[in-house]
Amino acid sequence: MFVPMLVDLAMERRSWGAFAMSGIFTTLIGGVIAMATYSKNMHMGARGAFILTALSWVLLSLFSAVPFMMDPAKMSLTDALFEATSGITTTGSTVMTGLDDQPQGILFWRAILQWIGGIGIIATAMAILPMLQIGGMQLFKEESSDISDKIFVRPTKVAFLIVSTYLGLTLLCAVGYIMTGMSTFDATAHSMTTLATGGYSTSDLSMGGFMDQGADIVCMVFMLAGAMPFGIYMLFFTGHFTAPFKDQQVRTFLMVMAFLILTVTLFLWQTSDIEQMQALRFSAFNTISVVTGTGYASADYNSWGPFAVAAFFVFMFIGGCAGSTACSIKIFRYQVAFEALRAYLLRMPRPNMIVPMRYGGKPLSETVVHSVMSYFFLFFVTFALTAIILSVLGLDTMTAWSGAGSAVANVGPGLGDIIGPSGTYQALPDSAKWVLLTAMIVGRLEIITALVVLTPAFWRA
Repeated sequence: MFVPMLVDLAMERRSWGAFAMSGIFTTLIGGVIAMATYSKNMHMGARGAFILTALSWVLLSLFSAVPFMMDPAKMSLTDALFEATSGITTTGSTVMTGLDDQPQGILFWRAILQWIGGIGIIATAMAILPMLQIGGMQLFKEESSDISDKIFVRPTKVAFLIVSTYLGLTLLCAVGYIMTGMSTFDATAHSMTTLATGGYSTSDLSMGGFMDQGADIVCMVFMLAGAMPFGIYMLFFTGHFTAPFKDQQVRTFLMVMAFLILTVTLFLWQTSDIEQMQALRFSAFNTISVVTGTGYASADYNSWGPFAVAAFFVFMFIGGCAGSTACSIKIFRYQVAFEALRAYLLRMPRPNMIVPMRYGGKPLSETVVHSVMSYFFLFFVTFALTAIILSVLGLDTMTAWSGAGSAVANVGPGLGDIIGPSGTYQALPDSAKWVLLTAMIVGRLEIITALVVLTPAFWRA
């Protein structure tokens, strides 16, 4: 909070006081909690890890909302918490308008929230979810151990390398933006939200306001970079240069992206008057943005016709790689599901046939398959229930269903005239905003973590 305070001080904006007060308030409460719970012999079991994971996102959202409620933003509690939750979960949905005229401190605070959320997602995916066996993430428990063994023995050094990689890629992205003509401030803010696949912009036009010099091309490169598993970067930067090419998840993700971009591009070539290279840029940028859950927009794809609207709605539920900053279901779960389906079909005519399931050249256990299938079920049940509740609250069908999908999958913009790529969530009733921000946190917690913590049996001794 003191960083955007300094930004506003440098720009001589009076909003610096909001961050000064918020920073002092947060520091005092954090300091009291830290001193009250300090222990040299701290041990955390599975239940403690569940509580820590769930409450981290909730409490970060609550405290991050404080600056938004103070002068000059003066948001309501609902809007402030919505904006903060959307930021820290890297969803990218916003209730703010007139971004081009907002104080730089507020804009930078939004970027910081997404940047922190991005590194938090990586840490959660690599260290906590595999241990908790959430949604098939235990598949990467052995991989995480392999990465640690291949790089360093001490976990603290692995953590240092993750942060260094994340920071290094952010700086490279900022340099790339500056080379396209962005101001230093805009480049820094966008680099933080691009690598975090968050999508908060400093302009109401989103990335569409910076396309003239090729900023969208830089953005595409680093959105894809953010959607890659960070364990692969760690191996690559420590001399294992073939690691990205050997990773089954990376190869599948890139092939899927290429196919989707080609499909949308061919559609635009056949149905619109957009020049061919421009159509390719629009298609590639917006497809990558939605699939990775970044949420930037360079065009209003609602105007491209029913096929495009349906396609981008489906794209919300794909996601990037496990261990990345990307959101939604993730590529590896589809790979596991297809492998289980293959084995099931082969066994149908021959019930006694033994069909081994494999992932990445290693045996795939029934436990992982059941965990992934449970995640699929809970994900779509959560999505459907959220959409139904939003419909009951008075939202039209397009807004309710695309808003629910966007929130649970942490994508950002929805579809339609209200919350589409050219709109915001400002016009929605407060009740709908509370439903959506809750769905954002549940989606970021990979559904199952939130359900476990809410189960009465979890709290019994």
